[in-house]
Amino acid sequence: MGKMILITPNNDVKELEYPEGKNSWRQLQEHIGNGCSLLEHVVPNRLYTKIGGGSVIKNNEPGSKVSMLVDEEFLYHCNNIVSDMNHIASYLYETDLHGCPILGNALIVGEKYEDLGISFCAISDEQFNLIFPRLKDCEKKLKEERENR
Repeated sequence: MGKMILITPNNDVKELEYPEGKNSWRQLQEHIGNGCSLLEHVVPNRLYTKIGGGSVIKNNEPGSKVSMLVDEEFLYHCNNIVSDMNHIASYLYETDLHGCPILGNALIVGEKYEDLGISFCAISDEQFNLIFPRLKDCEKKLKEERENR
């Protein structure tokens, strides 16, 4: 099984197994949580420019390009925008520049060519080994800032 990365509003960054099979879409929604029924595909600029994630599918290698999945409708069923804001995902999405935050959990997944289009998959090992430690550094920095307040 391949890997994906979960980023929570509590600034936790976790390694998860990418779901396979018929129910994979539903399992992705469950990882997003909060009754997610509509996944949004996000291409966060800083995931590529600051974290170094792959922005293109190289040599048809599945998972060599990464992107983010979030709950398209989170705002409609969130309890508290402040506590539900995902600071790491919002940073990657450049919320500070345009004002639209990422709310709730976010998943970093891979992309691959399939049939006539692109679909989601596990992150390649090369990408995971590059991205995960850098996101863990973000987690550590935000938690230290919270403790020092």
